Amino acid sequence: MLDHLGIQSRDIPASSAFYDTVLAPLGARRMMEFGDVIGYGVEHPDFWISPATSPGNGYETHVAFTAPSRAAVQAFHDAAVGAGAEVLHAPRVWPEYHPTYFGAFVRDPDGNNVEAVCHAPE
Repeated sequence: MLDHLGIQSRDIPASSAFYDTVLAPLGARRMMEFGDVIGYGVEHPDFWISPATSPGNGYETHVAFTAPSRAAVQAFHDAAVGAGAEVLHAPRVWPEYHPTYFGAFVRDPDGNNVEAVCHAPE
């Protein structure tokens, strides 16, 4: 349904360092840059960060990235912790979503809820 998604950041260097670190275990990387606008992806850039242009703090966004395995979810979590991210929920199965939903949730430098999720069984 979605082709790409972009979020705004108050601190592009901090956000780009965070996403460089936490998306690598999921197989994604920085693919395009237009000044302070950065696109990440696996095959093409489908997640973008750009400078915040409106005043105020904005609203929390929730972004869930697909992980190829439960080990990749754990690696995402470990990378986020290593980068100093606040852990919202450590990696675990979320049976209330479905029996094999395995996810971890952290907060990015702008306060967004960022998740890595694997839907495959263990």
